[in-house]
Amino acid sequence: MAQSKSAESKSPETDPKAPPADGVPSNTVKDPDNWTTGDETMTGAQASYLKTLCEEAGEEFDASLSKADASKKIDALQAATGRGRNH
Repeated sequence: MAQSKSAESKSPETDPKAPPADGVPSNTVKDPDNWTTGDETMTGAQASYLKTLCEEAGEEFDASLSKADASKKIDALQAATGRGRNH
């Protein structure tokens, strides 16, 4: 009997969110400072999530952040609040 797709083990070849088999980070994970579009206005999704994190952390939301700066702020607030990690 064949395994269903949900029962198959996940690998980088079948699941882009799976950790790399060789332990080497994927080239899809880039430092925000090196993003080609990092200086553009943050996305709607970033703004929404950042607002939530700012509220939880008691910090002011800055709507003028770039994509790269919003990403860095999200990382910092996730570390501070414990939200969004290991989930």
